[in-house]
Amino acid sequence: MSDDALTLFAITLPGLEQTLADEARGHGFDVTATEPGGVTMAGGWSEVWRANLELRCATRVLVRLGSFMAFHLAQLDKRARKFPWGDVLDPAVPVRVDVATSRKSKIYHAGAATSRIETALTETAGMQVAADAPVILKIRIDDNRVTISVDTSGEPLHKRGHKEAVGKAPLRETLAAAFLMQCGFDGTQPVFDPMCGSGTFVLEAAEIAAGLQAGRARPFAFERFVGFAPEDVAQLRTDARRAMPPVRFTGSDRDQGVIAMAQANAARAGVSDLVQFDTGNAGDATPPDGPPGIVMINPPYGARIGNKKALYPVYGRLGQVLQERFSGWRVGIVTSEAALAKTTGLPFLPDGPAIAHGGLRVRLYRTDALR
Repeated sequence: MSDDALTLFAITLPGLEQTLADEARGHGFDVTATEPGGVTMAGGWSEVWRANLELRCATRVLVRLGSFMAFHLAQLDKRARKFPWGDVLDPAVPVRVDVATSRKSKIYHAGAATSRIETALTETAGMQVAADAPVILKIRIDDNRVTISVDTSGEPLHKRGHKEAVGKAPLRETLAAAFLMQCGFDGTQPVFDPMCGSGTFVLEAAEIAAGLQAGRARPFAFERFVGFAPEDVAQLRTDARRAMPPVRFTGSDRDQGVIAMAQANAARAGVSDLVQFDTGNAGDATPPDGPPGIVMINPPYGARIGNKKALYPVYGRLGQVLQERFSGWRVGIVTSEAALAKTTGLPFLPDGPAIAHGGLRVRLYRTDALR
């Protein structure tokens, strides 16, 4: 595949754009814009592959294939038939067409636009169209400009490929990674989660510290594109771990079942030697041996787990334990309920943005080092 300059758009959850931009720059990507819903980058196909492998806060990575103007459906049909689909898409691999329109365009009916593009693909490009296709075309019609992109990721990037077991209300890996970064985690500090569930915060922290690629264990849609050379990506895909700082990543939970899940996930991720999971109640938590670090917690919140009123004592006790025993540690708590967060009595920094998660809007409540 030609490594000519491309426009990449890494999608993330609204509210995490700046965190993703900072992460991308840290990985050496050429970030050209931060906009609602993601980050635009410039690069070739090697950057596309690397973005999928390395970016922990991204949900998907799109590549812009081209654009044209269309003021009515007949014009859309004509120009779609002339579009060079075959430069990237393999006729043997089915595609799905997702169209988004805006009222600023003459063409505003997404269903009609989808039908015209699907017909052009099948009749002139010899493509197959299927609802469950492994390759997705993302087409936006805005102010009469038709912009065509292809999803290079396939399955959402929070699916790392090695976490099979999850607890009752799991936090997505992309969100956990972003919240760790927002708490200042750079891989050199210990991380402790006293309500760890299936281990997402702890495992993400261990992988970041070890320099492991987020997508090292999974396939991607770009592997189905025309001209894809597996050996090129094989050179970028690595399980190599860098030298580790002398810190540990630990979690505890009162549910023995989810602790077993966390241990199994750690084994699949190849980080069992970096993490420790124990059965224990958050109300009895004590700091792990070693220097202070970051306490990351995704505790139950009423709409997510059950009765909110019963959670006030839980949060109150959690705040008391952290204040009394975790001097020098920074704290990050994820919840949809500001009142529950305030019940901890912790000295939180100004609120971050609300992030959509599991049908709720959650926030990260952060502290500086506790005194």
